[in-house]
Amino acid sequence: MPDRNFPDPTPREIVAALDRYVIGQERAKRCVAIALRNRSRRNRLDPSLRDEVLPKNILMIGPTGVGKTEIARRLAALVGAPFLKVEATKYTEVGYVGRDVESMVRDLVEVAVRMVREELLRAVQEPAAAAAQERLVDLLAPPPPRPEASNPLQAIFGGPAAPPPTEEPAYRERRERVRRQLAAGELEDRPVEVELEESLPSMLEVFSGSGAEEMGVNLQDVLGNLLPRRRRRQRVAVAEAKRLLTREEAARMINPEEVAVEAVQRAEQWGIIFIDELDKVAGRGQGAGPDVSREGVQRDILPIVEGCTVHTKYGPVRTDHMLFMAAGAFHVTSPADLIPELQGRFPIRVELESLTREDFVRILTEPGNALPRQYEALLATEGVVVRFAPDGVDRIADLACRVNEQTENIGARRLATIMEALLEELSFGAPEAAGRTVEIDAAYVDRHLEHIVEREDLRRYIL
Repeated sequence: MPDRNFPDPTPREIVAALDRYVIGQERAKRCVAIALRNRSRRNRLDPSLRDEVLPKNILMIGPTGVGKTEIARRLAALVGAPFLKVEATKYTEVGYVGRDVESMVRDLVEVAVRMVREELLRAVQEPAAAAAQERLVDLLAPPPPRPEASNPLQAIFGGPAAPPPTEEPAYRERRERVRRQLAAGELEDRPVEVELEESLPSMLEVFSGSGAEEMGVNLQDVLGNLLPRRRRRQRVAVAEAKRLLTREEAARMINPEEVAVEAVQRAEQWGIIFIDELDKVAGRGQGAGPDVSREGVQRDILPIVEGCTVHTKYGPVRTDHMLFMAAGAFHVTSPADLIPELQGRFPIRVELESLTREDFVRILTEPGNALPRQYEALLATEGVVVRFAPDGVDRIADLACRVNEQTENIGARRLATIMEALLEELSFGAPEAAGRTVEIDAAYVDRHLEHIVEREDLRRYIL
């Protein structure tokens, strides 16, 4: 198994890492940094005490577009932990026969399985590539046919054995020459026919509802072990054949049981589940109507957050030490409208602040993945050079603030709608504008957006 040690940043380092992607919200960053650090602290405890220390789940309260989801996602990526985001409303869409709430845990385990599998594939990449090259050599320099006995009696009673074709000097020299050519990349475009394993089609994954999809998967696994693997022949270039054969050889070198054990352990000890839109299921029913469904969803989520055992196709998974982070705007409702038991399972509550004009300017300039940088890179692929002037960035921030105040406040997501409308004409004509340099300054922004901002009907539907 490759090294499974997670990065162990300090709370200050966690906040500094989050600062590169999320502007403001200092208290929220400090809370999640402490919660993450407490997980590594717990692992250093004596085993007799370790199981008694439970994670302190976090409830983030704030309007849309202020960074709630981004904080949780970046936090998980920082330490390579399995991360899953679910919407609480998905469990109420069709009432009590909606999606099984336990499916969030199964989905988290699937995420962990993919992570562990990718790590193992990277660990065996070198021997897998060597094995794939030998298979390619066999395809490009096949052994000559074995000579048949000229005397029928010799075929029956035997005689002087002819040397196997694979020991002939000419054959060995031909293989070495092909091996050298493959290593030098001289045969990349040469067509070759490869034979690859074909997985059993997922015929049984048609069930839905509580646990039914898991039954289907398990039946498929049983049939997959009983029936022989189908193989298909495919004619591709040598470069593509290398990739396909390397992937197949790497998959053969991985033990699925080892992957499952490690994935379950990682999901149990390091998994993070982010439950968004929790405010949409807040509120207690008075006997009938949709409120009953909302409270029912809360009661279904409660045992998962409290700690229970969920049965998955990889084995039982306990949720006691998973970190749950919930979020919601809570405009109409408040956290006090949640059932008391669920409130008690989110002891850390942090309110995120609405974004200001200054925050918008920082969002457009400071993060490494800032929107202006993304559009500059995208248009550069067409040969168009785009530069965002400081006054242009200021004007975009002004417009975002103004539109958020006059219509629905969607936070930083407003920047994406404004940027798309601003660069629509340039993006459309970019293939014919190769070699052109465009500066996005305040005058450019006014020229392309002011008529939209001034007209309320257009502003409502475009921005």
